[in-house]
Amino acid sequence: MLKVLVPVDGSNNSLRTVQFLIQKAALYKEPLEIHLLNVQHPFPGTIRGVHEQAEQYHHDEGIKALAAARKLLDAAQLKYAYHIVVGEAGEVIAHFCKDKAIQQIVMGTRGAGAVANMVLGSVATKVLHLVEVPVLLVK
Repeated sequence: MLKVLVPVDGSNNSLRTVQFLIQKAALYKEPLEIHLLNVQHPFPGTIRGVHEQAEQYHHDEGIKALAAARKLLDAAQLKYAYHIVVGEAGEVIAHFCKDKAIQQIVMGTRGAGAVANMVLGSVATKVLHLVEVPVLLVK
């Protein structure tokens, strides 16, 4: 099985990426093991006594961001796993890729953040520099 990582932030571009993967899945010679990854931004500073509330907030926001992508994959009857992690997106994606022995990343060029949309996409650029596996960018 080919392990494919699809970072999903809930943006239209990340949904286009999932749609692209669904359309091209039959072209792969082997079945895909699809991993959806949502990276939540950490809260700035230290907030004492609200660790559980912060975890719940990140989980809930991650589920919201993943909902449309999961719906598309469910409709296409493609199996997948989903993950929600807190941290800096580029670094988290690179670490996840290494940790799960991901063989390919399929991701959008721009995400939901306004700052990330200024160039190619700061997350996409960082991922390209940090990983050693093929990265397919979907415009």
